[in-house]
Amino acid sequence: MAESILGIGVRALNVAQMGLITTEHNISNVNTPGFHRQQIVQSTLLPFGTGAGWLGQGAAVDTVKRIYSQFLDNQVLATASQSSYFDAYQFQVKQIDNMLGDQNAGLSPALQEFFTGVQTVANDPASVPARQSLLSTAQALIARFNSVNDRLTEIRNGVNTQLNSVTTEINSYANQIADINEKIVLAQNTTQQPPNDLLDTRDQLIGELNQRIKATVTKQDDGTYNVFIGNGQALVVGGNAYQLAAAQSAEDPDRLDIVYKGTGSSTILINQNDLTGGTLGGVLAFRRDSLEKAQNELGRVALGLAETFNNQHQLGQDLNGALGGVFFNIASTSPTTKANDNNTGTGVLSASLITTNAGAAALTNGSYRISYVAGSNTYTVTDLVNNTSSSVAAAALSTAVPGLTLSLAGTPNDGDSFLVLPTRYGARDISLAINDVSKIAAAAPIRTNAAIANTGTATISAGSVNTTGQPPVNANLQQPVTITFTSATTFDVTGTGTGNPTGLTYTPGGNITYNGWTVQINGTPATGDTFTIGPNTSGVADGRNALALGALQTTNLLAGNTTTFQGAYSQLVSDVGTKTHEIQINSQAQATLLSQTQASQQELSGVNLDEEAANLLRYQQAYQAAAKVIQTGSTLFDTILNLR
Repeated sequence: MAESILGIGVRALNVAQMGLITTEHNISNVNTPGFHRQQIVQSTLLPFGTGAGWLGQGAAVDTVKRIYSQFLDNQVLATASQSSYFDAYQFQVKQIDNMLGDQNAGLSPALQEFFTGVQTVANDPASVPARQSLLSTAQALIARFNSVNDRLTEIRNGVNTQLNSVTTEINSYANQIADINEKIVLAQNTTQQPPNDLLDTRDQLIGELNQRIKATVTKQDDGTYNVFIGNGQALVVGGNAYQLAAAQSAEDPDRLDIVYKGTGSSTILINQNDLTGGTLGGVLAFRRDSLEKAQNELGRVALGLAETFNNQHQLGQDLNGALGGVFFNIASTSPTTKANDNNTGTGVLSASLITTNAGAAALTNGSYRISYVAGSNTYTVTDLVNNTSSSVAAAALSTAVPGLTLSLAGTPNDGDSFLVLPTRYGARDISLAINDVSKIAAAAPIRTNAAIANTGTATISAGSVNTTGQPPVNANLQQPVTITFTSATTFDVTGTGTGNPTGLTYTPGGNITYNGWTVQINGTPATGDTFTIGPNTSGVADGRNALALGALQTTNLLAGNTTTFQGAYSQLVSDVGTKTHEIQINSQAQATLLSQTQASQQELSGVNLDEEAANLLRYQQAYQAAAKVIQTGSTLFDTILNLR
């Protein structure tokens, strides 16, 4: 009997001791990230039978249980991944928002100052200081385009740097998870008990990984975790970890793509749109949905301004009496095309801007991938910014991208693709074409005149140069043309390039158009009255073309003739501001949700010091009671030994 009492007492001591150790372990890990509190699971030992009945043999500890809810932990993983996504996106897009909205660093003040300079020249065309001021404001505008674009390029380079950094972190976590998987299998096979602290370590690593990229976890029968990313791509399988890398894109020279590392130097491209959640997903989404669009939109404003201003400037006349030249230069890298590095054919795609005003209006803020489909002899045109696709016949390839003329040399193979960037480098590629104030074409190149001998009351307008179909400028623009009235209602036209028609019907105030110009005659002409249209000699005080240049500021010339230069830029600022606000609200909401989810998880699995203090007292008392049982058994045994 005494032996039985001693055995029960020893087992009770062991149970109490394991309870104390587990409680102390919980207390020491109260601030350990990812720790789940533990508790012992004890059960009654099988009793043994006697003639007086079944007598118990005390208790034993079956296992140490981890207080864990897969549902709550999965909720924390999901909300943490989304929170990291919004935080990463917000950090990046806020940089653009702050820059574009800055009254000093943004484009709006420079645009306004430039057109103010144009109006000053229109008011005083002969003034050299006014002309010099215009060139200065033009140079300042170009510098502003360049500086904003440079900042966007810096942000793009920063994205590439961050992709490298995050990918390295993901690889590190993948390796650690694979290593822990192997340790867990070994521990379980050795003790047949769950290695709680190893499980906590692995769950914490999964949580850290999930903050970098959204990961899906599946538990295997042997206790290991398989981890998948994107659209089911394996990152960890048992004890094996697969490595990612940020590699130079085969398609886009400015972009790093996330790829699998293969054997040697080989890589396998992952669909970038499938990589969602976490810091990596947020950075990729920012690049795709905000940065790309912003830089393209800025470039569209720059190219649209350069093209339309050049077109009108070439319709004017400078101080030397010559027709105006281009005011802005556009580098040959706008637009840019690039063949995919993986192409197998000999196709080479080139692109050029349609330099008419209609071409400027047709430009979009998209970036395009053009893929050849050999079976149908068609091309799939995908706008990578606006996520739209269309199919065009090979014969229609030249007009496949709005605002550009495409040309293909060589022969592409099926699946070969080409990247077309119409406006990405526009703000970088614009420069000033003239530095001589006398070459500013402020005057109109034509002048109208009514003969002194006219006897009727008809008058002729100053005339304007037609912009439709420009460039090029009509070769006969400055050729002398004479309008002779053969009656009060008919007239003849003579002059180079006019075809010299006769007997034309006169309509007061109606447009009379030849050689790229238009005039109106009002009033009642007399038979024999003549009007002439010819070159504007000595037109240094003429500001008609400068007025036309100034009018471009308020003319809808971009986005399908729906907005002005300022309007397009303001829309860009508005879009970025709206997106920034949206991401900021989502980030705050997700942070709150994450805090609530973590609180729910900690309420179940976290260490409560008050509870653990009570457990310490409980197990201490149990230990003392068990010791008392042993002491009692020992006394009984001594009593038996002392019997005579």
